[in-house]
Amino acid sequence: MSALGAVEAAGAGSLFRPLSAEDGEQRPTEIESLCMNCFCSGVTRLLLTRIPFFKEVIVSSFTCGSCAWANTEIQSAGRIQEQGVRYTLSVTSRQDMNREVVKTDCATARIPELDFEIPAFSQKGVLTTIEGIIDRAVAGLEQDQPVRRTTDQEVASKIDEFIGKLKQLKEVHSPFTFIIDDPSGNSFVENPRAPQKDDALVVTHYRRSPQQAAMLGLEGEEVGEKPDDAAEDLRNEVLQFDTNCPECNAPANTNMKLVQIPHFKEVIIMATNCDSCGHRTNEVKSGGAIEPQGTRITLHVTDPSDMTRDILKSETCSVEIPELEFELGMGALGGKFTTLEGLLKDIRDLVERNPFTLGDSSTPSRTGKLQEFIGKLQEIIEGKAKAHLILDDPAGNSYLQNVYAPEEDPELRVERYERSFEQNEDLGLNDMKTEGYEAGGASAR
Repeated sequence: MSALGAVEAAGAGSLFRPLSAEDGEQRPTEIESLCMNCFCSGVTRLLLTRIPFFKEVIVSSFTCGSCAWANTEIQSAGRIQEQGVRYTLSVTSRQDMNREVVKTDCATARIPELDFEIPAFSQKGVLTTIEGIIDRAVAGLEQDQPVRRTTDQEVASKIDEFIGKLKQLKEVHSPFTFIIDDPSGNSFVENPRAPQKDDALVVTHYRRSPQQAAMLGLEGEEVGEKPDDAAEDLRNEVLQFDTNCPECNAPANTNMKLVQIPHFKEVIIMATNCDSCGHRTNEVKSGGAIEPQGTRITLHVTDPSDMTRDILKSETCSVEIPELEFELGMGALGGKFTTLEGLLKDIRDLVERNPFTLGDSSTPSRTGKLQEFIGKLQEIIEGKAKAHLILDDPAGNSYLQNVYAPEEDPELRVERYERSFEQNEDLGLNDMKTEGYEAGGASAR
């Protein structure tokens, strides 16, 4: 019987239960298995759980009563995210070494100052801290040192010297950079100041390369040209295709529609509704090209009626609320077509459901700070407090409704600006050649 089959046989109900300290029925499943160290019988404990921030995960632990060998690992049981993610942390203090890290088996960890890299698929997935990742790397390097000292003394001495440098990193005598790059998008580095912005931590979402997609077992999609005689008017038709629910993995339907937003542009709205678990989600994709200039939209929220304004937030748009010192980066929450109230509630839910901010691993001081933030955010939603909402979209594909259109809105300011080199790099525009590429290709031949 497989591990998942053993879990299903152990009890009825949902296979992946939400992670909760109050759930008395959530217990690990014990399976007798072979110890690969002494080849005696040991016990593997499996816990299939659903963490809202990381979807489904499988936490496994093995212990052997004969030789006391133990092993733990974590595996993502959810779907691969639409984009990869890269966390870049500047480690400047001992407190930074205690940041919690979820590193999947396909993630790469790097420390550029030492030219050190843990390649993808070289370690199992783990839930640990930055110090724990360095300790695992040291343990891996020390494992074969006795043999190296007898066969190649020079190589062994160089590895000993490098191990010493890794151990010195844990004392943080000088700042260094820690990078987690995960093409699957399922890794995570803790932000202890959440939901406020952490200046030491940079989170970048990116499109996977064909090589990374192949490494994850994803087949590239080839988009062929559609014949002219098969052209259809998509504006008057709702397209439907089969998919799986991102929560329970049951078969579901996704509807797609091309919509013209007044005083803006065309967008593609995709909505998924699961009949099995009731999960509903919607996502918005821009139907046009990247604009020549970026757009910064500032709304002064002064009245409860502002909560009904329509908002189109693209994947490249960041959200900022200066009064709360809050910033939501690009890629978070994905593309959305909702109201201002809906967007603020999504931000509130994102903070509340993150187990690393309000879960069992959170400290009382951080919990109190986050509860205060949620309270202030709720006051804005209920119209009891005034605030400014800033949408900054380098691609220029976001929109906030002007209720006075076509007249000017006194509480709404829309600014156009020239993108920086870094913003063009994030959008992939610096290496894009749209003119004269035919002549360049002909000369190369």
